Amino acid sequence: MTTAPYLGLRPTGPGGPPAPVGREELLARLERALHTRGRALLTGPAGVGKTELALAAATRAEARGETVLWLATLPSDREIPGASAAALVASVAATVSLARPGGRRREPRPSDKASTGRTSTAPEASAVFDELPGPQRTAVAMLCREAPLDAGGWDPIALRLGIAQILRTLTRRGPVLLVVDGVQHVDADSADLLRFALHLAPPALRVVAVETPEPYGETDEPYRAPHRPDDPHAAHLWVPSEADVLLVPPLHADEIAELLIHHRLPSRMAGRIHRASGGNPRLALAVGRSLADARTPVHHAEALTLSGRARDLARQLLGAAPLAVRETLLLAALALRPSSTLVRRAGRPNAEADLAAAERAGLVSLAEDGSVTFTAGLLPSTLVHDACWAERSAGHAALAEVVDDPVEAVRHRALATDSPDEDLAAEVADAADLARRRGNSALAAELALLAAESTPGRHGTRRIARLVDAAEEAARAARADLAMRAATDLLARDAVPADRVRARLAVLDTAGQGLTSLDEMYVHAMEDSEGDTALRAAVQLRLAVKYVLADGDPQRSRTAAVESAALAASMGDPRTAAQALTVQARMERALGAPDAEAVLAQARALELAERPLGIRNAAQILTIRHALFDDRLTDARDELNALLPLVQRRGSVEDTIELFSTLAAIESRMGACAASLAHAGQSLALTLEAGLSPGPAWYTLALAETAGGSFARAASYARRSVQASEEEGDRVFLSRSRYALGRVQLINGDVAAALETLRRVQADERAQSTVDPSMLRWHEELAEALLAHDAGDEALALLDEVRPVAARLGRSTVLLGCDRAHALWLAAEGRTDEAVLLLTRTAEAFGRAGLPLERGRALIALARVERRRRRRSAAQSALQTAASVFERAGAAPWLALACESPAGPAGEGSGASSGSEEALPALSSLTEAELRLARLVGQGASNQEAAAKLYLSVKTVEARLTRIYQKLDVRSRAQLATALRP
Repeated sequence: MTTAPYLGLRPTGPGGPPAPVGREELLARLERALHTRGRALLTGPAGVGKTELALAAATRAEARGETVLWLATLPSDREIPGASAAALVASVAATVSLARPGGRRREPRPSDKASTGRTSTAPEASAVFDELPGPQRTAVAMLCREAPLDAGGWDPIALRLGIAQILRTLTRRGPVLLVVDGVQHVDADSADLLRFALHLAPPALRVVAVETPEPYGETDEPYRAPHRPDDPHAAHLWVPSEADVLLVPPLHADEIAELLIHHRLPSRMAGRIHRASGGNPRLALAVGRSLADARTPVHHAEALTLSGRARDLARQLLGAAPLAVRETLLLAALALRPSSTLVRRAGRPNAEADLAAAERAGLVSLAEDGSVTFTAGLLPSTLVHDACWAERSAGHAALAEVVDDPVEAVRHRALATDSPDEDLAAEVADAADLARRRGNSALAAELALLAAESTPGRHGTRRIARLVDAAEEAARAARADLAMRAATDLLARDAVPADRVRARLAVLDTAGQGLTSLDEMYVHAMEDSEGDTALRAAVQLRLAVKYVLADGDPQRSRTAAVESAALAASMGDPRTAAQALTVQARMERALGAPDAEAVLAQARALELAERPLGIRNAAQILTIRHALFDDRLTDARDELNALLPLVQRRGSVEDTIELFSTLAAIESRMGACAASLAHAGQSLALTLEAGLSPGPAWYTLALAETAGGSFARAASYARRSVQASEEEGDRVFLSRSRYALGRVQLINGDVAAALETLRRVQADERAQSTVDPSMLRWHEELAEALLAHDAGDEALALLDEVRPVAARLGRSTVLLGCDRAHALWLAAEGRTDEAVLLLTRTAEAFGRAGLPLERGRALIALARVERRRRRRSAAQSALQTAASVFERAGAAPWLALACESPAGPAGEGSGASSGSEEALPALSSLTEAELRLARLVGQGASNQEAAAKLYLSVKTVEARLTRIYQKLDVRSRAQLATALRP
């Protein structure tokens, strides 16, 4: 038990510390329950984050000046009468730092304040203990073993009243929050004392109880519910109502990703970690740390490293279950579709009761039809991992006798035997074909590999053929782990080069964005494909993808794609030719080549000739994305909506993800913000479910949040995408996610950070030789950031560089973005009349192009310039029009921006400060960069401090400050501060 006082563990800001990851809403509910009812019970399985949530509430209470008592129990406390009550008294004594029960006093020590974190708000010890009547003080001293126990023990009535009086006294000087962490371990005597004390406590005492339910009790019969005394509430400190009880649920996959990032762990496998942990934060962090500690980075095509701490935590959860329950769970773990009926028929007569006990422990969930689902993938894998071969074999043999599906029966029979058998292997191969025809590609991949592994060694050629089939089946099912297993087995055998190439291609096809660590596999594939034109075409196609994603080299990618298309065409392979031409068209577009659309048309013609439609879709998807780049948004949306149902029915999960992502981008440009957020969310959910890198999906969510959600969430998703893309070595999405981040930083007014981020985008795109400015519209954003940073010449040079390219390629809406940035340059040069005319025309053109958010942004810029011209009514009119545009689009963050008075880049500053500037006409002569510096210096910043804050040199600050003094006609910092006051 914990006898020390509660110590705040995190620094607190004005609004208190942040909530634990994914627990913002639950923390708000907890605080509401404490405010309205004074009591709250947090309950949930071990490791789900109950203590972390209580800690956040306690830290916030302490930040408000409340006294916090923290009582943490241990399992052994339950066997010691009065242990928890004694710990509570000790905690009170440590908190007030002065007196001890039994009347013995001591003087405060200097270390008291350091150890407790408070003395000024806590009442004097005499007010807590010395006011107790003699019998109560003696009883409390006996409880804490600071006075000898009488033969009859302490006076129970005096002790009850004494504990109640101590808590009442604590509340006289202010609110008190008592946290009991592990209420299930409170001994019966202490529970009785605390119930009585809380019953008499004033409203100023609020209580949070943290409970981990005990599903098994102390009985040897696991199918019986845990023992409960006659009073159903004897284990509680008060009779809880529904409003008091807060169930702490597992985290969603996206929240697990945020948790991993928060703890500086790799997030690229967040989906697989979520499946392994079931959303349990403790398990997820253990898995994440095991991956981070691995000697070599774990690839998407490899099994997760689940040894060490992760396995130990799973064993702790499973080890609490009685042996009979674990044996029942092992059968469920071995079954493909476990149910209570199936497990009972397989030899566990008490299956329903065993599984019900496991459900109470949070190990499984039971559906109405009796189907069983493990709450965390780590649990069944640990059960199987720790079982001996005899146990696994017996379980599979029992299941083979009772399953009603011949495919599953064959699977269990194969897994029940350790001896290769050709007849059995043939049956398993037939079962794999049947599973494929049913549409269960994941099971088909597993069975294909099992068929290969069941083939006797004397049939080496047949085994190799089955391993090739297994690898390719795994690639179709996006089962990277099975593809790697099959390829590893095959490459260790005497396979012909063609088979080795096909196995390696299967692994490459399941690698997702993580291609940087597979260089050796590409080299060997090229060597083995020598002399085989069809295979060389397939390898060149994969190289074309690698060159752009991992190496950031579109020129080399185009060359490889051209060669692949030519080789495939010479062999009459339209499928590979279509895929290669699609990659070539993508590179041609990026490089600004004029024939990109013609190449894409060839690819699409080959793809559409294949039947049934919806299986191969790369060219059609790229056609839609080109329409998006050109802002032909209605065409793009209509074509996508026609393709999406076919892809969902017949295509790959990667194609479905890309279509949802593209649809979200289209809708964010069109101003359908709510739909954009919904489809971006679907893209992320599918990505995490498939175990793919979440970087691209987070980028899409950043765009959708920027349009219609929250700028803060958009920045968060963009940062996540940057981190995941860096982990994967994905050059394409690293550049895109940095663009999304820099754009949000600019909108939020964080010009220095935006400038740094967007300069990195510029460097990335130039390193990749990207020419077409429509694919990633960073030029206008960087130009605006440069203008806000008082680098007008550089901004103008950038615009002059991109305009001819956009005009040559016919990228009309890119030119409109340049016009908006150029108008801001005109305003910075003092040519405000020209700026107003250009912004007015630009806003109208954006409206005609069907880009409402871009129109609204141009109107906000127009309002800023009109404010500089001191035309308040014109500025207000522009803002009202912008607000109307944003409201119709559902663009919540932009609407909030339009409702503020513009003071800086995209609305920097608060409405109040802008209003004060309206009363100071002299300030309108300052540029935005000068105004920011003037504010910093006016608030007392030195030149060095201002330079560090604005990422400028001290010389630049000095020169800019001289211009500010001249424009405002001031000669000192004191006069500048006066000039800035309203």
